[in-house]
Amino acid sequence: MTKMVLIGASGKIGRRVLNEALNRGFGVTAMMRNPGMLSLKHPALKTVQGNIMRKEDIGKTAVGHDIVVSAYGPGQNDPSDMLEATRSLLEGVKMARVKRLIVVGGAGSLEVAPGVMLLDTPEFPATWKAISLAHKDALCLYLHERDLEWSYAHPAASLEPGMRTGHYRLGTDKLLADHKGESRISMEDFAVALIDEAENHRHIRKRFTVAY
Repeated sequence: MTKMVLIGASGKIGRRVLNEALNRGFGVTAMMRNPGMLSLKHPALKTVQGNIMRKEDIGKTAVGHDIVVSAYGPGQNDPSDMLEATRSLLEGVKMARVKRLIVVGGAGSLEVAPGVMLLDTPEFPATWKAISLAHKDALCLYLHERDLEWSYAHPAASLEPGMRTGHYRLGTDKLLADHKGESRISMEDFAVALIDEAENHRHIRKRFTVAY
């Protein structure tokens, strides 16, 4: 059984990642500031209290696990927390001597044209600009990380609750869109792609994106 630490298990994406991992036979330790927020009970699920901002919490929790998955998101009101959380995550995973790390990022830094990121386009919502820039800065920390076997997962431009189809397309640094020009993925299928990556290790020290 693959033993995973999941950070952000109570969030919209984290809950779906948790369900997907458990359904595929992973043993999951959900590290949460308030474990009581997670009502799900499963024989392969354990909840522990911890804060991503404290590297010691990550280091203690992740010892003996095979992989750490972070679905942490600071929200639009606290974008400055992103870099602090990223540094703590990287240091904490190293403290635990876990090599494998998968991180949920944002779509804003994906290219829509050579040298043009989605977040730089006129249509990009102003309310999401600060958090997208924070995700972009965090990505730079991963791109310079050489010790851990990290993967950075970008969703499509539209990431909404939906159905699990098990089907998706993969890309690298360019925004993926369908034949209608729409860039979208359900949270359920994004979770499928994350657990596929946890099983198959296709993007070691690389970023990738997921869309229909």
